[in-house]
This record gives sequence, C-alpha cells and structure tokens, in this order.
Amino acid sequence: MSALPQLIDTHAHLDRFYHKGELPSVLERARQAGVGQIVAVGTEPQDWRLYRDLAPQWGGGIAYTAGLHPCSVDENWEAALAQLEPYFSGPHAACGLGECGLDRFHLPKGDMEAAQRIFAWQRAAFRAQLELAKRTRGPVVVHSRGAFAESVAEIDASGFDWSRVVYHCFSEGEAEMLTLLARGGRGSFTGIITYKTAENVRAALRAQGLDRLMVETDSPYLTPEPHRGKPNEPAHVALTAARAAQELGVPLAELADRTTANARAFFGLG
Repeated sequence: MSALPQLIDTHAHLDRFYHKGELPSVLERARQAGVGQIVAVGTEPQDWRLYRDLAPQWGGGIAYTAGLHPCSVDENWEAALAQLEPYFSGPHAACGLGECGLDRFHLPKGDMEAAQRIFAWQRAAFRAQLELAKRTRGPVVVHSRGAFAESVAEIDASGFDWSRVVYHCFSEGEAEMLTLLARGGRGSFTGIITYKTAENVRAALRAQGLDRLMVETDSPYLTPEPHRGKPNEPAHVALTAARAAQELGVPLAELADRTTANARAFFGLG
C-alpha cells in the first residue's frame, strides 16, 4: 500500500476541539489522513496562551499563530494587542501573526453608527498588527470578509512585504486573486472549493496555480463535500487538496508536495 501524501493544514481553530475534550482524537484522525502538521490560528489572548502551551506537547505536529481577529476587536483592542509581542520570541514562539484584518459581514445590522465605530477600531487594530509584523519579520495571516479593497489598501499603506501575506480562506474571485498576485501575495483555500456554487473561488485557485498555494480547513468551519453540514476537522484538508489537484490538473501527490513545501517556507516550519 502506498503512503498517503503528506499535507499541512495551514489554518485550524484547535481551541474548539480542546475545550470539548476532542483534540487527541481529532489529531489522530488527521495523522491517519496524512496530515503531518497543523497551524493553529490565534484570534484573541485566551487562545494565544493555549496554543503556546499545546505546541510543545505534540512533537512538532502543531505550530501556531497569534493575532487579534477583527471580530475580537472592541473598545479594549489596544489592551489586547499590548499582550501580543512576547509571543514572537523565546521558546515556542508563534510562527506568524494573525489572523487579523477587516470584517464588514459581522458588523451590527441596523446601527450604522456602531458599525462605523467598530470598523474604525478594526482598521486601527489591523494597522497596529501590520506594524508589529514588520518588527517581528514574520508572515501575516489576513482575514478579509466584505472588505477586500480596504484590507489591500491597509497593507499597501503599511509598506509590509506582500510576499509575507496570505489571505486565508480565500473566497473572492479571479480578479481579486490577480490583485494579490501582482503584489506578491497569495491566498489559501478551504473546503469552499468543493461547493457547487463556488466556481468563482475555483477560478481564483486556478489563477494562482501551485507556486504559492496552501490548503487549510478553517476547522471546525467550512466542511468540504461530501461531509458538508457536519463539523470540519484537520483530516478533511485531504478532501480540499484532492479537489485542488483536480482543478489544477496535477496528481494529488504533486500538489501535496508543493503545498507542504510552500507552507513550510511561508511559516518557517520545521
């Protein structure tokens, strides 16, 4: 029996599984599916601390990032970010900053004043994290929902190195992907590419090709077909990889090799 292609899930919210007592079984299923490493993505101070403690317990199988998600931004965002920089030095340091960015989708509906206030906080927090990333010289994982043009403008204005930027869970179209590629950035793709209605996202995948491609689950969200409707987990990145290989017309083993090498280079993974 041939060995499974080895994959890296570059974006998973492992805290959800940890708090339910499910993490050991989730990680074992990932291993059995050929997932050799998982990047656990931080969104607020509580999970930054958890991931820093978990990473050394799993023999290199878990790396992590730390950042303030736009949906975690409130009037106290500066106090939260004041705790962030130490996670990028010393033993068990984060391998990237994020996820951070802008999100219009979850702003309050029907209260324009509150929405504008929160979005202004998001922009300020995003700018501050881009400045921190310039000091730490690590990569940045961007969350952008309903705010693609604004997020691109913020990164442009910051002067941050676009080759160190990934738009995770890329769900825009080919034109937006070309915008990233022209700057040296990239997108990573989730189970969305398996959805019938997501031809625009598959077009973006094909436009990017293999050179900068990374795959992720964003688990426990965005479960790929044929398991859509059930909770997602890192093992399912194999389904996303298989569909990406089909779309790009390459063998799964080749796609796995390339995406794994890309993830290791981007995040500096061992």
